[in-house]
Amino acid sequence: MTWKPAPRPGLDPLALPLDPLQGYLLSRLDGTLDVPTLAHLMNLEEREVAGMLRALVALGAVAPEGPAAPLSASPSGPPPSASMEPGSENPEAGEETPLAKARAATHRALFEQRLHARPVDERVALARGATEPELSAYCFDPTAEVVRAVLDNPQVGGLHARLIAAHHRTAAGLEALGGRTAFTNDGGVRRALLQNPLLPIGLYRRLWSSRRLLEQYLVATSRDSPEQVRAMARELLRTSFNQRTGEERAELILTTEGRCLASLVGLTIDGHTTALLCRRTYVSTLLIQNIARWSAAPPPLIAHLRRQEAVKRNAALRQLLERHPNAS
Repeated sequence: MTWKPAPRPGLDPLALPLDPLQGYLLSRLDGTLDVPTLAHLMNLEEREVAGMLRALVALGAVAPEGPAAPLSASPSGPPPSASMEPGSENPEAGEETPLAKARAATHRALFEQRLHARPVDERVALARGATEPELSAYCFDPTAEVVRAVLDNPQVGGLHARLIAAHHRTAAGLEALGGRTAFTNDGGVRRALLQNPLLPIGLYRRLWSSRRLLEQYLVATSRDSPEQVRAMARELLRTSFNQRTGEERAELILTTEGRCLASLVGLTIDGHTTALLCRRTYVSTLLIQNIARWSAAPPPLIAHLRRQEAVKRNAALRQLLERHPNAS
């Protein structure tokens, strides 16, 4: 394949229902890498990458390939609609559009101008039975008691949960939202929580501790999350790394081309993970450099890298590996 996919200009990835691998693939697209190269960088088969690209094209995230050279591989994953998390809805894809922002501003203004001055007890009672537009307006209430009342309202839905996740600023209110599985399964709610600087560490751990290491790493390095959230994600990643299988550890290292190792300083890998990494042929200079700069890289892996053709042809890589503390 000669197609070198590129993201559409002005794209907001957070407005799309992407799974972690789709999001990581999208982050690597710059119009200079073809499908085989992307497959190698992600440690995946070409058909898998081609399938994800077709899904990204269908979502409008990637400019389609020219008609003269259509993708021949069929998608290996679910169709774009199936890639949405349980509980998410199509309107979520446009939640960051100017229209959605304007509506949110209108609801906030309604709350501040007409509702905020009322006593808390009165707002709690009204929120439990409110209808639109007041129901959305109460999502901007700064008190946890009113947020709980909104969540008890029989008309509450995903839109209200996303407003609370994005704009509420008390740990108790966000914990109340986190107790509703139907809402925390919503991709838009989770993305909004990750951008909320008041996200409680306990809630973050409950929602992300069971997720794959790659998903945790993407949160830890996301430019869209505040530093407080990234710090929680890095801490959870380090804890989870020691508890996962060798296959998942190796997947994280290979898929990120070793970038994750900067967050894993002081941790080690077991013999099974080492054996999996030693079965690979390494051609990526970046991956070799990142492993060579990781002080915990085990001696068998350092020895394996020194036998790679990419290292034999590169004096700088040879010297880097020779200076590693575990080089024999």
